Amino acid sequence: MPKIKSAASGRRRERQQQRGQLKSAGGLMFNTGIGQHILKNPLIVNSIIDKAALRPTDVVLEVGPGTGNMTVKLLEKAKKVIACELDPRLVAELHKRVQGTPLASKLQVMVGDVLKTDLPFFDACVANLPYQISSPFVFKLLLHRPFFRCAVLMFQREFALRLVAKPGDKLYCRLSINTQLLARVDHLMKVGKNNFRPPPKVESSVVRIEPKNPPPPINFQIIPEDFSIADKIQQILTSTGFSDKRARSMDIDDFIRLLHGFNAEGIHFS
Repeated sequence: MPKIKSAASGRRRERQQQRGQLKSAGGLMFNTGIGQHILKNPLIVNSIIDKAALRPTDVVLEVGPGTGNMTVKLLEKAKKVIACELDPRLVAELHKRVQGTPLASKLQVMVGDVLKTDLPFFDACVANLPYQISSPFVFKLLLHRPFFRCAVLMFQREFALRLVAKPGDKLYCRLSINTQLLARVDHLMKVGKNNFRPPPKVESSVVRIEPKNPPPPINFQIIPEDFSIADKIQQILTSTGFSDKRARSMDIDDFIRLLHGFNAEGIHFS
């Protein structure tokens, strides 16, 4: 009689396959818990860099360079690349990748959490971003001064579609409004999960973000904690003609008019 394989042995084999999948060609284990999904398709790497329209004088910020597949291509196009990497193992891998080449002198690596790091000056940001930091990083970018020219970023597909959603779209939300208030956002291309090693559980998209310079004339300040605002909000909504409108149907010009209405009443947002 044929032997019946136990469920335990099947689970063990599955874990072994998963462990093998997480290894790079050099035997490095990738930590998917912090978003380490390395973009392995050189055609997509090249396409992302082309969309950034880099100049030979540019300083480029890259977040999550991984093993350097995109970093090397960026170094060939730009004056300097500042790569921000959380994992010291990947930092060593990145240095090894360019060691002894003319590109090494053009690379600066910042080790640590990019959300807790003061960003230096840069002209463009190009990154296959760890998806769990997508929202806070976008707003860190948009509030960065001096202004950068553009950012071309890889995001989880649904997050990317929220960024570019228009009034009336199902995905139109606070993220769409806040981003489009401060920047022009364009969806560039879809990227399937099999273009990464190891593949993520979700599909991805590349988005281009260009900050509005100058930014809209809105005074961002903090509302005092003891301020009773409910009646004031209703008054402002009525006076500006938005009391019967749903946020989902309002475009950026509507929100700017509404913000001016709040500002005129001494109410500002941070």
